[in-house]
Amino acid sequence: MKNAFEIKNPDFELSPLTGMTKQHYIELAIYLLERAFKNVDSIHTPLSFPTVPGKSYPQPNAPDWRYRSAEFEALERTFTLAGPLIHVNPEITINNIKLRDYYKLQIYNAFTPGHPNSLPLPEDLPDSNYQFICEFGGLFKTLLLMPETIWTQYSEKEKEEMVECISKWAHHRTTQNNWRIFNIITLSFLKKYGYEIDDGLLKSHLLWVASYHSGDGWYLEQTYNYYSISLFIVYTTIWNRTFGDEHYPEIASIIEKSAQKLMESLTSFFGRDGYINMWSRSICYRTWVSGAFPVAFMLKKQSLLDAGWARRLCSGSLLQFVTKEEFYYNDIPSLGFYGQKEYMIQNYSCAASPFLMFLPFICLSLPDDSPFWTAKENDGTWEKLGNDSKRTVLESPGLVLVNHGKTGTSEIIPGKVYYDDPNYSKLAYNTHFPWEDHNPNGGTSMEYSFRSQDPRDVRGDDINFYLTGLTVQNDSDKNQKYTISQNMLFNGVRKNVLYRQAIMRRPPNNGVGYIIDLAEITIPGGVIRADRSRLAFEYELILGHFGLPHLNGEKAIVNQFGNGTKKVITASIKGRQIALITYNGWDKIDNLVHNNRNAEAGTSTVIYAYKKRLQKNPPMELMISAMLHKTDNSEWTEEELSPIKDIEIMDITSEFSPLGAQITLSNGEKYKIDFKDIDGKKTC
Repeated sequence: MKNAFEIKNPDFELSPLTGMTKQHYIELAIYLLERAFKNVDSIHTPLSFPTVPGKSYPQPNAPDWRYRSAEFEALERTFTLAGPLIHVNPEITINNIKLRDYYKLQIYNAFTPGHPNSLPLPEDLPDSNYQFICEFGGLFKTLLLMPETIWTQYSEKEKEEMVECISKWAHHRTTQNNWRIFNIITLSFLKKYGYEIDDGLLKSHLLWVASYHSGDGWYLEQTYNYYSISLFIVYTTIWNRTFGDEHYPEIASIIEKSAQKLMESLTSFFGRDGYINMWSRSICYRTWVSGAFPVAFMLKKQSLLDAGWARRLCSGSLLQFVTKEEFYYNDIPSLGFYGQKEYMIQNYSCAASPFLMFLPFICLSLPDDSPFWTAKENDGTWEKLGNDSKRTVLESPGLVLVNHGKTGTSEIIPGKVYYDDPNYSKLAYNTHFPWEDHNPNGGTSMEYSFRSQDPRDVRGDDINFYLTGLTVQNDSDKNQKYTISQNMLFNGVRKNVLYRQAIMRRPPNNGVGYIIDLAEITIPGGVIRADRSRLAFEYELILGHFGLPHLNGEKAIVNQFGNGTKKVITASIKGRQIALITYNGWDKIDNLVHNNRNAEAGTSTVIYAYKKRLQKNPPMELMISAMLHKTDNSEWTEEELSPIKDIEIMDITSEFSPLGAQITLSNGEKYKIDFKDIDGKKTC
């Protein structure tokens, strides 16, 4: 029998695409908790999971509070499933343990000072911010929405005993942006149920959070990422309906408007089958952004999403993971994406962290007659897209979303990235070709990889670029490794061409001599790249395509051929294929095998283009290529591998800008590549 979730008695009348109905959501939640509770012997046994070796916490010899934090995270994040289950069936049991009684007791123990399983209080620890407040926010978000699950079951005496701990953490120090939401949720819960709080602090947190709204429904969170959806929209919409509308209507209106605006583009983040894109940090949370689908039906205007499409995408995103055996590690969701992958997690994660991915189960709080449950599943705009590609531009967060009708995939193209991090800095992220980690030896997938051949870098010293003649020691060993873009800048869309800039070395030591100006034309199943290199000294450069995992030990099949200046390399595995076509500015195309980089397998193949320039002052060059992908096993046709009909490279464009081009596609469409004033249009 398959050691993963399987849909029993699918309902293909109501849900012709996934078979999932409300009953199947309940069955899935039960299935996941049954696995989690395998080591819980009785109502008195605290829930904990085996520590995962590697960078996740708690580390060996960590202080006791760190272990207590991991235990509390297990309790709270599994309540993401348990709370909604108790809401629909207060008598529900898992492994002969009544869930309501279990979580009522364990949360009481955690919040009662002096109990062996109680949480430390802030004054017992050095003054800092701690993981505990994150879990407080998650717990009380659920209890704001569904208080009858356990809160109303406590006696007034029990509540009073717990409030000291809750209040102290609610009022304690937090971090600068999304964590304020956790304090807001917890403070609001206390106030809602009649307990005294610092109203000024609550309002201050609210104003801070509102100040991060950037436009297009997005909020700034270090850089732009999924936290903008899951915390700034999902958590705060629940706060709106349960507290904010009554107590802070003006701030609630800001949140409401931003949530409504977000719904205009939400569906574009998902593949046709509901696949979520592996992008930004905390990827082990996976489907938590799908929580925005049920939230759409908690807004004041509930017709913003097609309900049948919303449920189809929400269900599809969950099935993307829970149906795969490799998804589970120690019987619970793994730290990684499809499976346990140490190189894809952050050190603030513990074994229980992935349970936050079940945030979409707030859908069980929606009534049975909600459109989310009653509408017939459909594929929304995909049904009319055909082989075309739809592009959505979100200028405020600098994101471009592409839905490829030809392949059923969706892409996130980031434009405002502050640091070199494969979670953020890649040229594009695709729902069906998950990202690979950076390879310092070259060939990083979907990145420009740069290595200086400047003899000053090779020697390990560098001449100060401001001409003092002084030398600055640097690491020659480090300089032998390839690096990826240090910043990604968004420069806008002009005449249907997307412009960005990849900064390969940061100021102050780079002057403006390490810039790649990016120009991209979206085509069905891919992109035409016409990128201008402005790299001032000797260098090597690699452009990598999506990595292909070696599933079941089978290597990717690679083919290479060329015709004059046009060179083609393809790679394929079962059900997925990629092609890279170079036209100008590259020396060769090739492929290599990566180890321990890919989200799906320990080994993978990357195809790439390569160039090496050893002039002391290399010229600018226009690097023109096509990067294609397919999600079937069909042979590449000559037509597919010939997306460009003609290229006219211009030293000076008609707009008086250096080194541009006019590109004519095989379908006759003409695109002008013009980098005029691009440096003045950068935003980050």
